[in-house]
Amino acid sequence: MPGLMNRASTVVKARISKLLDRAEDPSITLDYSYEKQRELLQNVKRGVADVVTAKKRLELQSQKLEQEIEKLETQARQALSAGREDLARSALERKALVQQQLQSLDQQGTALEAQQEKLIEAEKRLSAKVEAFRTQKETIKATYSAAEAQVKIGEAASGIGEEMADTGLAIERARDKTEQMQARAAAVDELTAAGTLEDFTEQGTSLDRELAQISAGSQVDEELARMKGELGSGDTKKEIEQ
Repeated sequence: MPGLMNRASTVVKARISKLLDRAEDPSITLDYSYEKQRELLQNVKRGVADVVTAKKRLELQSQKLEQEIEKLETQARQALSAGREDLARSALERKALVQQQLQSLDQQGTALEAQQEKLIEAEKRLSAKVEAFRTQKETIKATYSAAEAQVKIGEAASGIGEEMADTGLAIERARDKTEQMQARAAAVDELTAAGTLEDFTEQGTSLDRELAQISAGSQVDEELARMKGELGSGDTKKEIEQ
């Protein structure tokens, strides 16, 4: 039983595969693959834009921190000039913390710069591949269309296509029907001539027609004899008068 089920499953899969193969249009498949590659390329481009945006934000934050450092240094000088060493120390301590933040932002900016360069290179490579695939796709589609047209023309010319096959069968059936009708017509004519079949368009039976032919023949013979007799009598009168 498992073996039978496996065989049935294999047959079903084979038939489904055959149906899918018939329904599959390479042009549609290639266009779909091309659109997927374009979507991937757009995702990479968006990734590059996101990295650039993040880098710009870091640059703005760095500018603010640099301004904060200059401000704290100015405040420390002012405090020291006023004899407030404690305030100067606090400003310098704050400046040191801001400098650490600025250094961290610089490191992040450097990392984003490297990531941006990698994404740009990846985008260039992928863009070249997508363009190459587009060219190859159009070439394959054109070749497939030409081959498909050639197959249809060949099938139409040779009569092996489905539509031409139906037309061929119709012609063959019409021929057979015509030959049967011709044979039947010949048989009817032969039987009618032999008297086996009667022609109902004429009055009387075949026997009546044969008797009528015999009667007509006798009548013709009598008429012919009468005319000969009349001619013979005329010749006799002429001889007497002479």
